[in-house]
Order: sequence, then C-alpha cells, then structure tokens
Amino acid sequence: MSFSGEIKEELSQMSNLKDKEAVYYELIGYLITKNTKVEKKIRYSTESEYNINRLNKLLNNLNIKYNIEMQGKLYVISFSKKTEIKDIEIIDSNICINNIEIKDDKNMKAVIRGAFMGGGFMSEPIHKYHLEINFENDGNFEFIKKLLENYNLSIKRLKRNGSISLYIKDGEEISNFLALIGASNSMLKFEEIRVIKDARNNVNRMVNCEVANLNKTVTAATKQIDAIRKLKNSRKFTNLPDELKEIAELRIKNPDASLVELGGMLKEPIGKSGVNYRLNKLIKMSEEL
Repeated sequence: MSFSGEIKEELSQMSNLKDKEAVYYELIGYLITKNTKVEKKIRYSTESEYNINRLNKLLNNLNIKYNIEMQGKLYVISFSKKTEIKDIEIIDSNICINNIEIKDDKNMKAVIRGAFMGGGFMSEPIHKYHLEINFENDGNFEFIKKLLENYNLSIKRLKRNGSISLYIKDGEEISNFLALIGASNSMLKFEEIRVIKDARNNVNRMVNCEVANLNKTVTAATKQIDAIRKLKNSRKFTNLPDELKEIAELRIKNPDASLVELGGMLKEPIGKSGVNYRLNKLIKMSEEL
C-alpha cells in the first residue's frame, strides 16, 4: 500500500462520528474538492476504498440518502442536488463554498481532513516530500488555504489540467499537517522516514565533503612534488635554505601527508600556515626557472 493510502486508511477509521457538527464540516471538505461533480445528482468519485468508506459513514451519520456503485475502477457515491447543505452552492456544475467563517478549532480541522480525504494525496516520503489537495476553483482553494494559515502552514498554489492544487513540500510542515488532521500514526511513520532519510543525506554530504577535501589535498601535493622535482633537476635546489630543503624532502617522501602532519615531522615543528608558506615558496621558485 502507498503511504498516501495508509494515511487515508487511518483517517477512514477515526471514531469521532458522534460529533454531528464535525461530521458536517468534514463532508463540506469532501464536497469542495475536484473529485465532486454536479450532473443530475451530486457525484463524488474515487479509486480509493478508504475515501468512499469514510464518505459513506459521513452521509449515513447525517441521514443523507445516497447511492453507491462501481464505474470501472471508480467508486461513485451520488445523492440529490436538493439535499440541504447550507454552506455550499452549485455554480456551473461545480460545488463552491459560501462565504463562511469557521472559528471552532475542531471544525476547522474537520474541513481540512475532509478536503484531504476528498481530493488529496501524498507522495512516497522516501523519495520526496509532497502533499497535495486538488480543487475545481480558486474559491475553494482559498477557503482551505486560509484555514491552514491559522496553523502557520505555508501553502503553495499550482494550476494545472483545469484544477487548482494546494501543496506542501516542506517535511516539517507535512508532519504538522498530518498531526493536524488526526493522522497521528502516519505522522510518526513519516517522522521515522524523515530521520532515516536526513541521516543518510548527512552521511552522503560528509562523504562528499571528505572526498572533495582529499581531492584538493592530492592536487595540491602533486603540484608541490612536481615543483620540487623541477628544482632538484636544476642547480638551484642545492643552494636552497635548509628549511626549504627539509620540507621538500619530507613532501617527496610523504606525498599523502597533510600540511599539519608535515609540520610535525620537521626537526623544529611548525604549524600548517608555516608549512604552506614554505611549499608555496618552492612552487614560486620553480615557476621562475
């Protein structure tokens, strides 16, 4: 099962159906998503059995008569357009939210949960972080966006294929969203995946950094050794000061040593900057030949 399916399975089993008001607002969330159309009846369609099971419970709870059938791979629930649902209206075969204001935290969460169940999905978090809800029009998008902003969630908007998509890509915000809609088990699993993924990324960054530093060290050492050999092939090497001869011989014998290690091998040890100064001086002298 996909991670998105696991979230919806968990939400479909929520045992909060005694609260008629919350049930009503969750239904509103379902109805304002892209998957709801108005023809002769109000029709909600989905391939997810968890979506349809939850909607079935909501309608039963509110005593709304409906019909359920299979159309190919789709589950379809339909009910009369005359059903009294005060906070929505039908415009050009689309269900649109009325200008309503919800202040109760429980009901705000119910609407958001319904919208995710009705028209949302989430990508596999092991690959990428992406949670999305699809709407038919801007009004419904803006309604849910404003509700989510009450919980300090940063919402992005994308218009494609005739629909308006609300999406979240930040891992921490997706985690907060899952907790918000009541998918606590899915949130914990998501956090576990995040920890593993972040740890793996950190290891990869460290390895890449070490490889880059190693390559840099090897390149620098190669340049230094080439310069020293060039000086040795000339008469100029024998006339070098003893401290330059000493560091030159150490570099030739220890091509993989760091500047700090080379400095510690000297008869009179010096620091990294001192070693670097002497080797750069040898390079400059070789370039003057």
